[in-house]
Amino acid sequence: MIKYIVTGGVGFIGSHVAEELSKDDCNQILIVDRKPLKESGVCFNDRVSFEKCDISNLPKLKKCFKNFKPDYVFHLAAEARIQPSFDDPDGYFKSNVLGTRNILKLSREFGVRRIVYSASSSAYGERNTMPLREDMALTSQALHPYGSTKRIGEMLMSDLGRLTGGPETVCLRYFNVYGPRQPTEGEYATVIGIFLRQLKSGEPLTIVPDGHQRRDYTYVSDVVRANIFAMFSQKVGSAEIINIGTEISYSVWDVARAVLKVPFGFDENQLLGSGLCRM
Repeated sequence: MIKYIVTGGVGFIGSHVAEELSKDDCNQILIVDRKPLKESGVCFNDRVSFEKCDISNLPKLKKCFKNFKPDYVFHLAAEARIQPSFDDPDGYFKSNVLGTRNILKLSREFGVRRIVYSASSSAYGERNTMPLREDMALTSQALHPYGSTKRIGEMLMSDLGRLTGGPETVCLRYFNVYGPRQPTEGEYATVIGIFLRQLKSGEPLTIVPDGHQRRDYTYVSDVVRANIFAMFSQKVGSAEIINIGTEISYSVWDVARAVLKVPFGFDENQLLGSGLCRM
């Protein structure tokens, strides 16, 4: 039996990771999350157990590790998204930095073999040089509390990982993940989720600001595969940073056309004139 802790396993990406792991009869999974399991929207099988715990609470988190004795950790728990981080920088530091420190500390104490850390492409900041490469020199700050705290998490994966006798670690920088169970409203909703909600309710899709900004979008099942490959690859383990994306960028207008299922030749004026989109 192989034992995995999935922190943040109630969340969008974490629930998909836990669900995929649970398909193997040889796996046992413990989801650690501060949100109730029912919010995942998944009916997990009996190979998945759950502990409600905030990763910034070291004593309670230690009980999870001591009782479960994990072999591996997928660390996805975090305060997410850029805009909310401006309103609560202390909360982001508590979860994303102190919480990650706790995961590393306990993983060393209880003999975890490897941690796969969910990092973020926001660590690159507002760079105009494309493509974004892992070996790029980064500024000391990422322009917002979310990006900065996720970048510190990467540093901790090195400093408290294999470098100082801790577990092997790998850092995956995701690019705009989408797919089933993605948030469609609230502060954690991204453009695809918002568009899908607006389409379902019969509203025109809202283009902000001009729709010409371009992003790389990554399907959630590909992110899950990347996590599992990273956990068992013999080529990594020393806090390597790996981009997880498609290397293809799309504008907001492109995303709108895809959601509306109209030809990509359908230009912006036609979309606005038809009432399918608004600015």
